[in-house]
Amino acid sequence: MNVPLLVTLAVVVIIVIALIGIYNKLVALRNRFKNAFAQIDVQLKRRYDLIPNLVETAKTYMSHEKETLEAVIQARNQAVGANQKAASDPGDAGAMQQLSGAESVLSGALGRMMVTVERYPDLKANQTMSQLMEELTSTENKVSFARQAYNDSVMTYNTEREKFPNVLIAGPFGFAAAQLFEIEDAAEREAPKVDFS
Repeated sequence: MNVPLLVTLAVVVIIVIALIGIYNKLVALRNRFKNAFAQIDVQLKRRYDLIPNLVETAKTYMSHEKETLEAVIQARNQAVGANQKAASDPGDAGAMQQLSGAESVLSGALGRMMVTVERYPDLKANQTMSQLMEELTSTENKVSFARQAYNDSVMTYNTEREKFPNVLIAGPFGFAAAQLFEIEDAAEREAPKVDFS
């Protein structure tokens, strides 16, 4: 028996098993963040379906606010397109950034619409409008929770792919970094201004 040959063979087998383990773990983590995005996708689609009903209900009361309503519909349509692109490949950083931007615009347009709704007491009292706004609020909360779960999965995946020796497997086998789903809202990032005068 050739002992050095057996030792070399044993080392090669151990290295191959370790590489297979790393590869399989990266696949599992990539699938986990893709599944987490699928949960966001479900909630975003529900949100996108609610918005036209909300705008249609508001139209009868807000005839002088056509610009606001059109901005909401336009932002919704852009967000739907960005979501479809991101859903086809959640690992595409560009698609995720485009979705984040579209969602920021949509959130801003919806916020302006809600401020406008406040000026119409009859609209606020409308049962259909109240129900739609309650459903939208519930959906927004579900989107936030799903986004948090997605971002946690992406963070775990990105951390694992950057560790050594995993980084040696990640690059050659196409395990690209995943993009977090962050909504950029300048108003949320600004410190509140306090005036004691």
